[in-house]
Amino acid sequence: MTGAAMRVIGIDPGLRNLGWGVIEADGVRLRHIGNGICHSDPTATLAARLLDLHQQLTRVMARFLPDTAAVEQTFVNKDAVATLKLGSARGIALLVPAQAGLEVGEYAPNAVKKAVVGVGKAAKEQVEHMVRMQLPGVQIEGPDAADALAIAICHAFHAQSARAMMLAGQKA
Repeated sequence: MTGAAMRVIGIDPGLRNLGWGVIEADGVRLRHIGNGICHSDPTATLAARLLDLHQQLTRVMARFLPDTAAVEQTFVNKDAVATLKLGSARGIALLVPAQAGLEVGEYAPNAVKKAVVGVGKAAKEQVEHMVRMQLPGVQIEGPDAADALAIAICHAFHAQSARAMMLAGQKA
């Protein structure tokens, strides 16, 4: 690492399964740090589930100490109740990194797929395959963790592009 390495946590919001993935980006080099899934009990109240996700994600943040965070934007589906519950989980995904003082990037699912696979309509299997290609030897804890790693990779690419543009502007 050159000393300009950036540790990124990607978060795939979900009320039952909230995926997380941490990578380190140093220029074009990416390195897997950790990944997993925070689970909540579907028989518990919404408030208890959100509290549980908050506590689990807070422990992940304390363990891996990321420099920046990214969360996938959710889409609205036909089930309004499910959409509201997912939005509540997304609130936890945004709140925990903000409480840690991190800037949080937000990306649409097709933007994540385009950054990782090159195609905005890529299948989940294609995304996971490309995550494995970019992070050789990674053991992925499940589909939600794979999505979270893809979100982290997307954010790392966008942050590096923004940094390069800022440095170019300073030189001009």
